Amino acid sequence: MDDVSGEVKKFGDYLPQECLAESATTRTWLATQAFVGRMVLVEELKEGVECEDFIADVRAKAGVEHPLVGSIYEATMEESLCYYAHELLPGETLVDLALHGEKLKAQRLVHILRRVAEANIYHESHGNATAPLELDAIHVDKHGVIRLKNLVVAGDRVPDHSLRDVRRLGEVLELNLDQRHPGTTRFLTLLSWMRGEDLAKPLKWTQIRDYCEQIEQQLAVPSQVVAPPTAAIRPEKKSGFVWGIAILFVAVIAGVFLFLPKKNKRIISDAPMPGWIEIEAGMYDTPDGIQVRLPNFMIAACEVTIGDYSSFLETLDILSKDGGQSTFDHPEQPKTKINHAPDDWANLLQIAKKGGEWGGRQINMKAPVVGVDWWDAYAYTKWKKSYLPTQEQWLAALMSGANDPSQIPVSDLQPINEETQDSTMNGLLGMAGSVSEWTSEPRPIPSNPLGEPLWIIIGGSYLNPGKGALSREWISDRMSRRPDLGFRICKDTVIN
Repeated sequence: MDDVSGEVKKFGDYLPQECLAESATTRTWLATQAFVGRMVLVEELKEGVECEDFIADVRAKAGVEHPLVGSIYEATMEESLCYYAHELLPGETLVDLALHGEKLKAQRLVHILRRVAEANIYHESHGNATAPLELDAIHVDKHGVIRLKNLVVAGDRVPDHSLRDVRRLGEVLELNLDQRHPGTTRFLTLLSWMRGEDLAKPLKWTQIRDYCEQIEQQLAVPSQVVAPPTAAIRPEKKSGFVWGIAILFVAVIAGVFLFLPKKNKRIISDAPMPGWIEIEAGMYDTPDGIQVRLPNFMIAACEVTIGDYSSFLETLDILSKDGGQSTFDHPEQPKTKINHAPDDWANLLQIAKKGGEWGGRQINMKAPVVGVDWWDAYAYTKWKKSYLPTQEQWLAALMSGANDPSQIPVSDLQPINEETQDSTMNGLLGMAGSVSEWTSEPRPIPSNPLGEPLWIIIGGSYLNPGKGALSREWISDRMSRRPDLGFRICKDTVIN
């Protein structure tokens, strides 16, 4: 790096290698600190630019003492040279990772966000004013170490700094999220809160830290894999005789099990869950002899599962810490209803996690959630940014996928399985059986069209097959819960 006189440019002990960035007032250099042989960054103030503000910012940055925030090494102000050297943070920024197409699991991003929150809590407690926080200020190395660029500037901190940065991260962190792994829904919900959605007050950094800690704990599953022996811990050496006895014992046990009568066991598929089915706009017949016109919409191929609903309740647990457990409640929800846990929820969830029997039927986390009332279903859909189908939408989806809905076999209560015979040509599952489902709006009973509209439960169930997919029940009590009653969700079609 030569200046106009042909001499190699130096900043004291720092030898520039490459100019990485340039603004109207500064240049950022990658440089070598000769005495200790390390790479650093040097921020140089351009000639002719007043240095008073520059030096004030450097002094503010130098006052930061936090392990997550980059350090300032040295600052110099001479007649024609004004610069400061600071730490070259390891790894790549979240911007770099996003540009390379490298996505991170929710579990890792939650940890990163917690560390970012901790650094900003430090800035708040010390009254440090900061420049806007962007993804290029967050560095992550291959070992998972997280460091933040020193964004402190001269001046007094104002509350808007935290609000600005919280909202910004809520908008952009999704760029780094790999949505194929556990924790995705919880992380996306937290990001929506950071953006201010569904909250009366904006989130604080302390709340974000606490929420992240809870999500990390929920996602921390102890390893079931036994670690191989290492050089420090060697397995005890067995004699040949002992090994021979052990092998003989295993062979005898295997022979016994070989001739035991086999118990039939349903094999539960690990295939991905079915997604959305698009229903085209048009006129649709109903069983009541009338036609309805419907716009395009999407309906879930299957009912909401125990696993889906469990994530919703975990979100409510996080919200309840700050009194937000009613965030997704319907405005008319009775005051006597204090939570959204289904009937027998603790037992149902425990059995589903183990893949055991509930009510004599094999279930797991992919089985439909049951024991929910209308208010529960509504709250879930609001959390999911979706809605319950109307009777007409549910029937339109059914009619568009079955020439004769009455012939769809009624299925038992079981984990969602695309191989079930209870399916339509367009991919809808469990419309005739499995569980009956809530709809969103009341309708009159066809035999009494002038009577009071009642809430409709639609589709047959494993306990009450009725007319299969054409089964309907009108009830007045939205608090009704049954072990064969669940729901599925709808959303509007996205038009590009």
